[in-house]
Amino acid sequence: MTDRDATTAAGNDALRAKYRAERDKRIRSDGNDQYIQPSGRFAHFLDDPYGERVEREPLTDEVTVALIGGGFAGLVTGAHLKQAGVTDVRIIEGGGDVGGAWYWNRYPGAQCDTAAMIYLPLLEETGHMPSQKYTLAPEIFAHAKRIATTFGLYDNALFSTEVTSLHWDHVTSRWIIGTNRGDEIRAQFVAMGTGPLHRPKLPGIAGIETFAGHSFHTSRWDYDYTGGSPAGAPLEKLADKRVGIIGTGATSVQCIPHLARAAQELFVFQRTPSSIDIRNNHPIEPDWFATLEAGWQKKWLENFAILQTGGFADEDLVKDGWTDISQRIRDRVVAEVTAGAEYTPETVERAFSESDDEKMTEIRARVDAIVADPETAEGLKPWYRQLCKRPCFHDEYLQAYNEPGAHLVDTDGKGVERIDETGVWVGGVHYELDCLIFASGFEVGTDYARRSGFETVGRNGLSLSDHWADGMQTLHGIHVQGFPNLFIVGPNQGANLISNITHNLTEAGQTIAMIVAHALDVGAAEVEATETAEQAWVERLATSTQSFLGNPDCTPGYYNNEGQELGRRERLNASGDPRGPIGYFEYIDQWRNSGEFEGLEFCPPR
Repeated sequence: MTDRDATTAAGNDALRAKYRAERDKRIRSDGNDQYIQPSGRFAHFLDDPYGERVEREPLTDEVTVALIGGGFAGLVTGAHLKQAGVTDVRIIEGGGDVGGAWYWNRYPGAQCDTAAMIYLPLLEETGHMPSQKYTLAPEIFAHAKRIATTFGLYDNALFSTEVTSLHWDHVTSRWIIGTNRGDEIRAQFVAMGTGPLHRPKLPGIAGIETFAGHSFHTSRWDYDYTGGSPAGAPLEKLADKRVGIIGTGATSVQCIPHLARAAQELFVFQRTPSSIDIRNNHPIEPDWFATLEAGWQKKWLENFAILQTGGFADEDLVKDGWTDISQRIRDRVVAEVTAGAEYTPETVERAFSESDDEKMTEIRARVDAIVADPETAEGLKPWYRQLCKRPCFHDEYLQAYNEPGAHLVDTDGKGVERIDETGVWVGGVHYELDCLIFASGFEVGTDYARRSGFETVGRNGLSLSDHWADGMQTLHGIHVQGFPNLFIVGPNQGANLISNITHNLTEAGQTIAMIVAHALDVGAAEVEATETAEQAWVERLATSTQSFLGNPDCTPGYYNNEGQELGRRERLNASGDPRGPIGYFEYIDQWRNSGEFEGLEFCPPR
């Protein structure tokens, strides 16, 4: 080993030790149990402050396909069903309109973290050009409504309607859907698109229920209290307020700049800093957009997925922070192999480590370059690998701490000590507040029934919770044996492309539409995965390294099961096809277009 190699190795060892020390500060034995549900005095955090509930009589009718959830999962599935000639489709949505997360997330500064050209589905089909590389929430919400309008999905939709029960009637081969509006709707097919980040959670901090000031969750932003608007108007009512915010994840990164400019004083209570890379947002040029040829979005989607997962492409069409790290790893591997190294897992791991160290060093240096106060800058530096937590991209967040009234309260990994009637305690210091905002995110890893808000009961009275007690079991992430005519719309046990969720939804929607259309064409009453096919898929996944839960050595967060041990159940709940996203997309495209639908049984009426 040369002196230079020895110096590098020593530096790497020191960095790994720093990462482990920062992780160990934050490990908690309670994992997901550290969070609580919005109940009791916080039950209103689940209410809809944006839409007026229109009273109506309960329905007792039947539809061909019921789509539970009106977010992008339900919208893209509904759109592809309509394109496949299946017209009797109904969205059932708890919010007052379509949009899902983009109906609820109206906090100031909300925008997509994945480039709009690939994040917004069905751009070509709806004829829409995003206004900028990363569009703001109002534009994303408007696009969701555009999809619903373009494909006639408003016509039979039910809004402000929450599903409370879903059970299979084997006599009629129909799903019976109960709702909080007293409905009893029968559906031949049901697609569940309830979203991976759907149910708000709160930190289980001692005394949280005693705070006597104003409080709200970021997913139900209270503009009546703060002033301003989702369109970006200043939060003028906070000019004389002392505001606290708990949480420094992706949501906080976007709303804190607005709070810092508006509030008399802002206190950001941080357990773990996010990594903040350059966003470099910019308008999309109409003249350039007009030059894109038919089929451009599919090409862009595939290009991003290839590059973001370490594959090779002649050009980086998206050019963002997601593809940057992967290209660094790829280029290092190519350089080593070209220089004579063997292409082995060890070569790839070494390239990953070196590229990640380089990237995170740049991100920490960016903090020093932007944040004026050295102590604050030190507290904002992320000491972990980039993909331990969801990467963030922003050009105003770090700058917000240069505002005179903005204060970082770094808890050194311990979190908030307790809350009382007048404020928050950290390290024995009390921070008096008028308003406390919870940016504590959404439930991840809890039971599917808890997150969706209802239990699903299939053949022979089997509940989905019981069937998945030891981990999610599906075929392709879509079909569940024992639950005929039911489809899951999501990333898990499929491509698992977490960097662009909507790509997963689009592929699932296309697949579901082709299956339903085929079932109707051949007169099948039931479509169900065989037990053999489901078990083969599950066992395939059990060996997969394609999991968003990531490395247990990471700092705790929802990307790694809050730092808890990953058993078979946890791995299955977050796993993806071992072939990776591109391999899965290619496989499922061939599978659905073969017309054979291997692994499914199409049963005639009894």
